[in-house]
Amino acid sequence: MSSQPIYKRVLLKVSGEALMGSQGFGIDVTVADRIAADIADARRMGVDVGIVVGGGNIFRGVAVASKGGDRVTGDHMGMLGTVINALALATSLRKLGVDTVVLSAISMPEICESFSQRQALHHLSQGRVVIFAGGTGNPFFTTDSAGALRAAEIGAEALFKGTQVDGIYTADPKKDPTATRFDKLTHAEVLEKGLAVMDVTAVALAQENTIPIIVFSIHERGGFAEILTGGGLKTIVADN
Repeated sequence: MSSQPIYKRVLLKVSGEALMGSQGFGIDVTVADRIAADIADARRMGVDVGIVVGGGNIFRGVAVASKGGDRVTGDHMGMLGTVINALALATSLRKLGVDTVVLSAISMPEICESFSQRQALHHLSQGRVVIFAGGTGNPFFTTDSAGALRAAEIGAEALFKGTQVDGIYTADPKKDPTATRFDKLTHAEVLEKGLAVMDVTAVALAQENTIPIIVFSIHERGGFAEILTGGGLKTIVADN
């Protein structure tokens, strides 16, 4: 393992649930600050970082649909949840002196800038961390799909998926003590085995754009930087 990063530009997908910490709902500022510290480490190493945040700690659109509500409205509500999370994470990063901008797929100019690929690339070239909010801006697409889409748009060399466990397992390691972690898989194997690490659209989009997906635990302080330099516990999904 070297001290030099093996990627120059990455996209980090952070789930809304990760920001909850041990709370049942909302944002644990201590957890947001710790995740921000990991991102600050990456910036100090010279890595360009784009971030997509989920909204599951605040609202899930599918929950409305499952109770007979309108899926499109539910998804729009979920997108607003991701904006709240993006603003919280940006605040934590700015506290650490990290120049950060939030770009939303849904226009809300009083709160943050609107997303365009041109703006995203400009901010990254200026050394800013860019947080992408509002998912893809469309209903029926998850924030995992938004992560793969933004990774392709910014030319990310890898898509990092920060989860509750340190990789992809044969079964849920919290429920099955015999579950083992995969070190490496191909995109096709993830799709064939039906491994629930990201939805099918996200994995297919990453595969099509030859973007490796790296699954690791978001809860290990320093874990992100360690994996950026080739160490740490993770599962790499790549076709080469």
